[in-house]
Amino acid sequence: MSALSNSNWDRRTVLRAAMGLAAAGGLAACGSNTGRGSGGGDALVQYFHAYGEAGTEQAIKRYAKAYKGANVATQWITGSNFESKLFASLLTKEAPDLFEFHPQIQLIKSGQVADLTDIVEPVKDDFNQADIASHTVDGKIYGVRMIDDPQFFFYRKSMLEKANVEVPQTLDELLEAAAKLTTDKVKGVYLGNTLQAVIRPMIWAAGADTLNDKNEPAYHTDAVVDGIKQMRKLFTSGDLLLGAPADYWDPSALVQGLTAMQFCGMWAMPVMQEALGDDLGIFPFPKVGDAGKPSVYNGGWSMFVNAKGDRVDEAKEYVKWLWIDNKEYQEDWALSYGFHIPPRTSIAESADKLKSGLPAEGVKLFSEFGHFDNIGWTQAMIKATEDVFADAVRKDADPEAALDKCDKVVNAELKKLFG
Repeated sequence: MSALSNSNWDRRTVLRAAMGLAAAGGLAACGSNTGRGSGGGDALVQYFHAYGEAGTEQAIKRYAKAYKGANVATQWITGSNFESKLFASLLTKEAPDLFEFHPQIQLIKSGQVADLTDIVEPVKDDFNQADIASHTVDGKIYGVRMIDDPQFFFYRKSMLEKANVEVPQTLDELLEAAAKLTTDKVKGVYLGNTLQAVIRPMIWAAGADTLNDKNEPAYHTDAVVDGIKQMRKLFTSGDLLLGAPADYWDPSALVQGLTAMQFCGMWAMPVMQEALGDDLGIFPFPKVGDAGKPSVYNGGWSMFVNAKGDRVDEAKEYVKWLWIDNKEYQEDWALSYGFHIPPRTSIAESADKLKSGLPAEGVKLFSEFGHFDNIGWTQAMIKATEDVFADAVRKDADPEAALDKCDKVVNAELKKLFG
């Protein structure tokens, strides 16, 4: 699902800042205002960020109210401080019993999240196996995936037809299309205000990866260097929408006619379809170089249990009830508030809303070109690649030098994690 309704906030930037401060102990002083008391006294407390889609808060609280095994209170965290509040609270006695987040190996190695193998194992084969893999360390499963969020380019068919532009198949063609589509009122393409959303899609589209199977850097290739150079060319072309009122996850740039093509997530598809009807199309991040292949990044959110809490078993029972046993609520969460792909194969295959039209095309792109988070790719590594884009795309630094700098950070992280 999309990020908070505060459309000027980059959730990933805040997240990485929070993770870095938490690792250094810098958030401990912020933990006094987490408000377990306001969560419901003896209730289990769960943390959710405030999704942008209407009805999401009511849905999560409705699920919790239906549970008979315990009282469950929801901290629905608005504004720009979900990650900072979550990681601050995890350092205090006010920590939630369960929380949504993304698979992160630091949480596992620090003993912060509970092993959920016992509740997932009986239904493991009914989950997308890439989701299982992205939550597994040393044969143990940490976290239950709630939704899969593929991300790709949305475009206005009429604008491409008017400019006599074909759907881009390569990054070179994307730049050419953006130039032809740009007018005095409309920019050719929008990649978000920071460009951070397309970093990993570009790496994958260049035939590279973040890490290989041996947990070694796999992103520093000639094709990735060429891709960075192309992104720099786009950034300085005047054809890229910069400084939009909302970031990439919000559909408004395309819907309001600020751009002809926008990188965004499948969660926004219903809003775009309602506004644009049949004038809406999608395509994956186009391949970079001869060895490249189109890519689709799968975002999404998962539920974790706080292993350092006092009610681990009770929290696990709630997670099992809602995110393992209760397929009705799982389908409702994935398909009633924006479009998302249910991680459960049986639910995804029976979901009528995903069987035809543009949603079905999105599922097809996801299945053919999808890439999932690597649990070993840490926030520090993510930040290091963001710095590459900041230096080499936005500031015109040498891509090789920027990647060399990134390598030092990534290798240091890998040594800490894996020896």
